[in-house]
Amino acid sequence: MAESARFVQVCGVTRLADALFAVDAGAQAIGVNLVPASSRRVDLSAAKRIADAVSDRALVVAVVADLSVSEMKDIRASTGIEWLQLHGGESNGTLSELLPHAFKAVRIGSASDAALADSFDGARVLVDAKVSGQLGGTGATFDWSLVRGLSKSRQVILAGGLSPENVREAIRVVNPWGVDVASGVERQPGIKDPLKVLAFIEAVRGSAAA
Repeated sequence: MAESARFVQVCGVTRLADALFAVDAGAQAIGVNLVPASSRRVDLSAAKRIADAVSDRALVVAVVADLSVSEMKDIRASTGIEWLQLHGGESNGTLSELLPHAFKAVRIGSASDAALADSFDGARVLVDAKVSGQLGGTGATFDWSLVRGLSKSRQVILAGGLSPENVREAIRVVNPWGVDVASGVERQPGIKDPLKVLAFIEAVRGSAAA
């Protein structure tokens, strides 16, 4: 199946079969969540199995939060996953030590949050919904117009409650470099629904053709 022209990351993947299906369907990246509090968390051995299986065809991104630089470098060494998505309260200095294969995730609830996202180094930045007490994966959306300007100067990966039903409108509003989906293509946390994965990628592909 042809790949979408826009970067698509399917995140919160916990099963090898789901990773393989998403890549076959056209996803350019697979996100594996290593945050202990997440309902989609996998251990390092599972992350490595997924990376070993798909990294020749897609990026594999390890989602982490509030680890030290040395801990994150250890994750790279033990799993073979180069790309890191920093989803906690990490500083720009921490991010800078991991570039170029790392990017910050910033939760957006106001224009000041969008400005904060733009302050982080690196080409890419992921923007997610701001939900009190949650790092991400909530299925909540946010006011997409807040990051429309940011997408003109940065490789914005738009996340936060995206689904096959709303991703075309989100792309129309933001025109992001890429999109990230987790709960919007699931049967339950960490278990992807193949039909929803296909529908999501087809909707992204359709937005590029529109």
